[in-house]
Amino acid sequence: MGITKVISVKLPQDDEGAKLLRFEGVRGQRYTEMFLIGGHAITHHLVGGVYNTIGLNESNGTGDTCPQEVLDKVDVDALKDEYDVLSVFKNGPRLWTLDWVEVMAGAERDFNGLKARWVTWLDVPKEMRKHESVAYKPIGVKRDTQFGIDAGSPVFLLDDPEGNSWCMKSASLIVDSNQTYASLKDLGARLKPASGWKFRTTVLERDLVLTPDEGHALITQDELGNTYDRVGGKFSNYKP
Repeated sequence: MGITKVISVKLPQDDEGAKLLRFEGVRGQRYTEMFLIGGHAITHHLVGGVYNTIGLNESNGTGDTCPQEVLDKVDVDALKDEYDVLSVFKNGPRLWTLDWVEVMAGAERDFNGLKARWVTWLDVPKEMRKHESVAYKPIGVKRDTQFGIDAGSPVFLLDDPEGNSWCMKSASLIVDSNQTYASLKDLGARLKPASGWKFRTTVLERDLVLTPDEGHALITQDELGNTYDRVGGKFSNYKP
């Protein structure tokens, strides 16, 4: 009689000793996240260790923390074998649409020359496991730090059918590599939101601080992969 072996893959505990770091003036800067995916391959309860390049890899004053020539050398298949995990996912490049970021930063890893620090754990949604779009679908993430947008800065917002608002924190260059920060002001003409969803932009009259609700936040994306955080209620100091 054959025996089915349940595969459980543990991830490096790179959150140990994590320290609070704050980065100012990040608006428009490029970054990338690397996901190391572990968990149970059969039950499909997968967890990702998320590593962010913010504050690293930049030496020429451009604010680009994931230079394309370095990013192009990242081999996710080779990294999967190196770290002995279920899979590796490269989430970038992206552009910050925030003014400042606070992160609990853990261990630093070198991914084929791309340096990144552990910043959070992610319960991998089924859509990501199946490589399906997560556009206009709320996703829960773990977070215990804050993001901020200063008064006088533009914000790019989605409003959902339930009346909730979502604020863009990063623009994606994965789906459209030609997207720029400057082009976001015209994004409403490009998007075709799901039924009941609407895109809008405004300029803040006061500082906006995005906060987690007891260690959890909600995010969503549009069809271009731009990522938004839920705002209002417990998720920010006010709803723009």
